[in-house]
Amino acid sequence: MLTEIRIDGLGVISTATAQFHEGLTVLTGETGAGKTMVVTSLHLLSGARADAGRVRLGASRAVVEGRFTVDAVHDGALGEVEEVLESSGAERDDDGSIIAVRTVGSDGRSRAHLGGRSVPASVLSDFTTPLLTVHGQNDQLRLQRPDQQLHALDQFAADTVAPLLAKYQKARKAWLDKRNQLLERTARSRELALEADHLTQSLAEIDAVAPEPGEDEHLVHEVRRLSDLDSLREAASTAHDALAGPADSPGEDAGALDLLGTARARIEASDDPKLSALGPRLGEAISVVVDLTTELSSYLSDLPSDPGALESMLTRQAELKTLTRKYAPDIDGVIKWADEARTRLASLDVSEEALAALAAEVESAAEKVRETARKLTAARTKAAGKLAAAVSTELGGLAMGRARLEVGVGPVVAGVQDSAPLVIDGQELHAGSTGVDEVEFRLAAHSGAHPLPLSKSASGGELSRIMLALEVVLASSEHGTTMVFDEVDAGVGGRAAVEIGRRLARLARTHQVIVVTHLPQVAAFADTHLVVDKLDDGKAVKSGVKALTQDERVVELARMLAGMGDTETGRAHAWELLTTADAEKVGAAVSGE
Repeated sequence: MLTEIRIDGLGVISTATAQFHEGLTVLTGETGAGKTMVVTSLHLLSGARADAGRVRLGASRAVVEGRFTVDAVHDGALGEVEEVLESSGAERDDDGSIIAVRTVGSDGRSRAHLGGRSVPASVLSDFTTPLLTVHGQNDQLRLQRPDQQLHALDQFAADTVAPLLAKYQKARKAWLDKRNQLLERTARSRELALEADHLTQSLAEIDAVAPEPGEDEHLVHEVRRLSDLDSLREAASTAHDALAGPADSPGEDAGALDLLGTARARIEASDDPKLSALGPRLGEAISVVVDLTTELSSYLSDLPSDPGALESMLTRQAELKTLTRKYAPDIDGVIKWADEARTRLASLDVSEEALAALAAEVESAAEKVRETARKLTAARTKAAGKLAAAVSTELGGLAMGRARLEVGVGPVVAGVQDSAPLVIDGQELHAGSTGVDEVEFRLAAHSGAHPLPLSKSASGGELSRIMLALEVVLASSEHGTTMVFDEVDAGVGGRAAVEIGRRLARLARTHQVIVVTHLPQVAAFADTHLVVDKLDDGKAVKSGVKALTQDERVVELARMLAGMGDTETGRAHAWELLTTADAEKVGAAVSGE
């Protein structure tokens, strides 16, 4: 729910703050006072495109700040809101509310903040979409568009349509993926065959060498060792002889082991305890030297004795370098390239058998799309009659008693340029992301009239009432908890205006409803009445927003009644409007209508 909004430097509004509550809130004011700027500010908080032309003349920027509470949101929307808050790092205020801010500079640059964190404008849109639905004056024109009419029908029947639509979209994606694979293989068969030959030859070359992971690095180390083989052998042999004595002249030159053995024997033969105590330590030294001698012997035996070993390694190294020069910087990369090439080669089979098998998969996937599309069409067709009846009933209460809305569901025939037509029941249809259906709202203005599309049959006032009737019908499935209407009563007057006020008041029992209106009949049904004041000091026009008391509402309603605010007749008429509206709201609440 929207609880507060603050506007600085937007249009004619210099600085204004408005508090919003549950129920129906109306905004009124003289023409040019800036009522629509309130709606514009909500559009900005919804992530709409920033327009530097909206910045107040002489101001460097316009700032819109909105405070939202989300504890009253239904479970599904609450989850969406919490996800946006968590992903953006936004934080709640001390009272648990969330503050959203949008700043528009006079140079056209825009900034957005959510919960004290700087975010892209699109994040504001993600945040407000579950919370706020804004109906501006242009929404009446959008109602004439087939895609909007389809959206309204799907929203009305969301429980049955949404799961079917999700299944259709999943099946359609699988079908298009398979179909694109078949088209690619068929159209590029020669090119793909050449690629397959190249991959086959390359893999044969790699398999012939059969490299092992890390083999190139291991060879570098071994080649370096073999290049220094003589010096390594001499160093190890000399060390071994120094410890064990020369193998070729035993007994002549004693090694360290012999000397240590002699030293231990002499000490152990002594009767002096202090000298004898050194014997174990000499034993430890002998053990260490024995270990070293053994390791040196092993090292010498492991050194290659084949003079051709170095040449073999250099030849192997050259083979590996041939691969790394062609396929990757190192052998591990070559092995990875080979694995990927085998996967790619498996997908390049352009033989007649492979193409036939893929074509069968495409047809199987297409049949799943047909099946789900038929079910989706059936669900929409069933829901269309119910939606038409419900909206027609609402129109009867909006002084369009003889008007009748029809909701038609028909197939979208594939055009000549359709890249992926789907044959259903012998007819080529356009399989779009929302199905194979198009929806058309048709209005019969009176009982004897032939139903015609809204674009040809509905006036501006009728479009306003049809849109409101739809909102009342869709209220139970409406995604947002706050609904904003900008002059939804345009082109309406008399009894129809009273009926619009009744419908808005009824809608406000389950939603927070904010309405910009110029009709006193509508404003009389408000739970909260805000007025946008305009002050012209001769230099500039300034506007502000204030909440009206009951007495001030009488004055404002009298002004709206053709400027009768200063007359007793006007005030009496305004008071009558308020009293009647209050009585009807109480009666409707008691009866549950």
